[in-house]
Amino acid sequence: MTAASEAVAVRRARLEDAEGIGRVQSECWRATYAGLIPDSVLVRMTPKRQARLWRSYIRSGDLAGIIYVACAPEGVVGFASCGPEQTGRFPGSGEVYTLYVAESLHGRGLGRRLLRAMFGRLRRDGFPSALIWVLDGNPARYFYESLGGVLVAQRSSEQWGVAISESAYMWRSLSDFR
Repeated sequence: MTAASEAVAVRRARLEDAEGIGRVQSECWRATYAGLIPDSVLVRMTPKRQARLWRSYIRSGDLAGIIYVACAPEGVVGFASCGPEQTGRFPGSGEVYTLYVAESLHGRGLGRRLLRAMFGRLRRDGFPSALIWVLDGNPARYFYESLGGVLVAQRSSEQWGVAISESAYMWRSLSDFR
């Protein structure tokens, strides 16, 4: 961990974090998913629009589950959310729904810290294992593999008028994650 990443606090999201979450999500989607999903989706994904969504998620506690942020002195630089596994294919498991870190801070340990926070929360909520679905073509899959995530499933669907393929990476024992 670098001195810069040590100045970043990981904590539960608050309403005032919604704008930062919206900004990080919009920037990350544009950087990561260009060429993987339609450009029209990326163009419509504005920080303001995403902030409205995240504000409602934080307020209600629904849909996005438990939300954490990574906050630097300049504001939100990453976020993650988790809750029960959503497909029913892995009963009793938790799921990390989102995990994004500003591209300029990749490689500094913030993704691992957010994942550790998600796994700690899921363990406290009684989930011994967890998974995350990753869009095929997303280089984050290498990050999850490097942290012990094991490929356990694949799925295809149609979203935004195009075929989307995703892979699930699982950690079977959250208590083993460091």
